[in-house]
Formats: sequence, C-alpha cells, structure tokens
Amino acid sequence: MPFAQVFLIEGRTEEQKRVLIEKVSQALSESVGAPIENVRVWIQEVPKSQWGIAGKTAKDLGR
Repeated sequence: MPFAQVFLIEGRTEEQKRVLIEKVSQALSESVGAPIENVRVWIQEVPKSQWGIAGKTAKDLGR
C-alpha cells in the first residue's frame, strides 16, 4: 500500500488540499502500478510560526 506524507505550511483551502490528494494519489498509482484504492495520502499542516526558512519563521517572513 503506497503512502505519501505531505508537509505544508498552514493556509491552503479545503479545495486545494482535495486536489493535492487527488493528484498525489494518481501519481503514486501510475508510477508504482498500485490500484488507486490502495493509495493513502496524509497532509500534515504546520503552523507558520513552526516552519523555518533561512533562519526565520515563515510567519516572520510573511509567508
């Protein structure tokens, strides 16, 4: 059973996450030949204050 874990900075819409799950599932299914019913995708949203970029938080950078 293929499993993908995706880390994102918080703030995406439900629709954006739905599309991400759909496309990642399709890509995994096609690339490894697994039935799409067996593919699992887990989105982990990280608060902007806990995501670091070049020594600063994403929140401090206005991301």
